[in-house]
Amino acid sequence: MNGLETTRISSRVILWIALVLLVVLYGFPFLYMLLTSFKTPLETIAVPPTVLPSTWTIENYASAIGRDGVVASFVNSVVTAVLSTLISLVLAVPAAYAVTRFRTRFGRFFIVGALVMRMVPPIVIGVPMIAIFRNLGISDTSFALAIAHATISLPLSIWLMSSFFEAVPEELEEAAKIDGASRLGALWRVVLPVTAGGVAVTAIFAFLASWNEFLFALLLTATRSQTTPIVIANFQTQFGLDWGAMTALAVLYSVPVILLALVLQRHIVAGLTAGAVKG
Repeated sequence: MNGLETTRISSRVILWIALVLLVVLYGFPFLYMLLTSFKTPLETIAVPPTVLPSTWTIENYASAIGRDGVVASFVNSVVTAVLSTLISLVLAVPAAYAVTRFRTRFGRFFIVGALVMRMVPPIVIGVPMIAIFRNLGISDTSFALAIAHATISLPLSIWLMSSFFEAVPEELEEAAKIDGASRLGALWRVVLPVTAGGVAVTAIFAFLASWNEFLFALLLTATRSQTTPIVIANFQTQFGLDWGAMTALAVLYSVPVILLALVLQRHIVAGLTAGAVKG
């Protein structure tokens, strides 16, 4: 018995050590960025670099917010992420429902093909989109960028929604049809309310995919619809990169998604768990 308890304690210690290492691995870059945002301009480029600021200052935040185009880029990021999320949900919900309810051979190929498309390098899709959006007259717009972002989130959205719909017993829809509901009515009045947590999880992932995206924003925007990641990358002075302002704006840009994840973490876990259990 003592040997068994010793083994359990050792396993827990090893697990905690691994978790701490993972937290340090993923958390230290953000912590270093946060600390750098409070350094003076000279200290940000000091060699060797220091972790803690010798003099704390909020000058970098004032400088970052005061730059031309920063506030507009935040608005563009929000608008693009919301539009991209809506496009993904509007397309993913009916696609996933059809795949899970009709269960055709084509449906199985479709769901696998959606995941395969997720592995295609974004640059392969982004370059043709430049010409397509220019010909359509929507280049350098948030709507065009949202469409591009939807190509990233849509495969995962379809896969997630398929797992959530699979967890809903078909008997619920049959009961709704007996009461006179059409298939579309059953989807809207029965299935979607039951999988509301899953829809929220899918929306969160789609929003984050758009919020963090850089390559399409670089290729498909010029001035009007530039998002914040592009503005951050353009923070330069005559002496090189303005690390203080860059890190300050990066911290400000990270805060909304961090708060979103913290506030909705229970819903995310609950939604993912609901999609993982059948019936």
